[in-house]
Amino acid sequence: MDEETHERIRNAVARVPAGKVASYGDIAALAGASNPRFVGRVLKEDGFDLPWHRIVRTDGTVAKPHQLPRLRDEGLEIPGNRIDMNRYRWDPGDYSPAKN
Repeated sequence: MDEETHERIRNAVARVPAGKVASYGDIAALAGASNPRFVGRVLKEDGFDLPWHRIVRTDGTVAKPHQLPRLRDEGLEIPGNRIDMNRYRWDPGDYSPAKN
C-alpha cells in the first residue's frame, strides 16, 4: 500500500463521528483502498491516535471486545455483541478523500 492510500485511510477513519460506526469496507471504499484489510493494517500499525473503536465488521461485530464499552460510552445502544448497522452506520454524505 502506498503512503497516499495510507493517509486517505487515516483521514477517513478520523472523520467517523462519535456515536457512529463504519465498516472496514466503508472506510476502504472512501479511501480508494483496494482491500478492507488495508484499513485493519493501518489501524494496527498507525491508528493509536484515531477513533479505531468506531470501525467494525460489516455485520456489526467488533474485532476487539473492548470496543463495545467505548461505543456504549458514546451512546450506542448495543444489547448484545452486535451493533445495529442500520441505526449506527455513518453516512459520510459528500465526503471525498480528495477534498479532505
